[in-house]
Amino acid sequence: MEHIARKKKLTPFQTIILGFAAVVLAGALILMLPISSASGRITPFHEALFTSTSAVCVTGLVIHDTGTYWSYFGQSVILLLIQVGGLGVITVAASFALLSGRKISLLQRSTMQEAISAPKVGGIVKLTGFILKATFLMECIGAVAMMPVFIRNHGVSGIFMAFFHSISAFCNAGFDIMGKTGGQYSSLTSYRSDIVINVVVMLLIIIGGIGFLTWEDVYTNKIHLKRYRMQSKVIFTVTGILILLPAVFYFFFDLSDLPMKDRILGSFFQSVTPRTAGFNTYDLTALSGVGKAIMIALMLIGGSPGSTAGGMKTTTLAVLFASATAVFRRQEEPQMFGRRVDNQVVRYASAILIVYITLFSLGAMVISGLDKIPIDQCFFETASAVGTVGLSQGITPSLGVGSHIILMVLMFLGRVGGLTVIFAAISGNHPRVSKLPQERITVG
Repeated sequence: MEHIARKKKLTPFQTIILGFAAVVLAGALILMLPISSASGRITPFHEALFTSTSAVCVTGLVIHDTGTYWSYFGQSVILLLIQVGGLGVITVAASFALLSGRKISLLQRSTMQEAISAPKVGGIVKLTGFILKATFLMECIGAVAMMPVFIRNHGVSGIFMAFFHSISAFCNAGFDIMGKTGGQYSSLTSYRSDIVINVVVMLLIIIGGIGFLTWEDVYTNKIHLKRYRMQSKVIFTVTGILILLPAVFYFFFDLSDLPMKDRILGSFFQSVTPRTAGFNTYDLTALSGVGKAIMIALMLIGGSPGSTAGGMKTTTLAVLFASATAVFRRQEEPQMFGRRVDNQVVRYASAILIVYITLFSLGAMVISGLDKIPIDQCFFETASAVGTVGLSQGITPSLGVGSHIILMVLMFLGRVGGLTVIFAAISGNHPRVSKLPQERITVG
């Protein structure tokens, strides 16, 4: 990778994109093999490519039910793609280099920094080691916690099911293999009342979505909250708000007819899972219009920087709100937790918002036009794709090839990041030193 990057003068952004694309293509070719499907037949390329893209981009949207269509081999390939996508292609490649004893060059360190949204290049190798250890530890703990439940219900195969759903949950992928017992595309609806499965899956989603940088901050500073970076404080605050407020809404409105235990578990689960996880324990088509709108907003916001989650990120939302508050208070720069926010970060946040809203809206309109599907259902599906969530109104399997291609593009852009693609495309353009004449324009 380093040789190619040096020869072609690839930027870190271009390396990230090519790395993800290569893994997606390799996964698609393997999933096409007869051994990958339960029926032993060759899977059409576009269907295998869609599944591979969804797995590497840790989304969870599927054309075929994962538990019934794919063989154990195919499911294992999907699980491997989820793991690579969750950790990040560059992180995985760097891990192999570290294990082989090779030194990590400055170019590779810079690429790793961009891939995991690290604040600086220094200490990036140590941070990579922390990411790997934390990931495998949490996935093993999650699998062991769920194993008794799955073994009780599915016998020995419950061991594989426990690891599959633990990795899928921590990586915020949303893939499930419950099709044989709960019905195709049923996700975790058959475990709506199971406290263990609900709590463990929610904790894995939240921990994976908060981000490795934040957990490294916690690991370093322990309970000394004042020492935490501003970013960590922002992430914990916004994450808590985005879990609590939607849960309260679902508890009092959409899920009010359920028994109390199911109501509490369901409210929190439906609040947590749109944060790019993609599991569901409740029929999403039965949600009210407001409930679906809240879920769309949560899907677009997503998780946090340097995590296994996608979406615009919690920090983007926080910066935009801080910027608006600064305008209301007539402050020159936004402020959070006693710190100023650089105006360049505000510009990045605004650009990210525009990119996601544009992709989400245009994708929905084109899909609605191509397949003659109500626009509200298309909005839900495209929000799920660009936010790398995987929740669905059930229309993805019935869409045409053109719409599947649109969803694949949205999933890919949502995982690598819209700004990453833009920076990769215009990497040859250098910032202008000169400035054009300034003229006022009225807004609002």
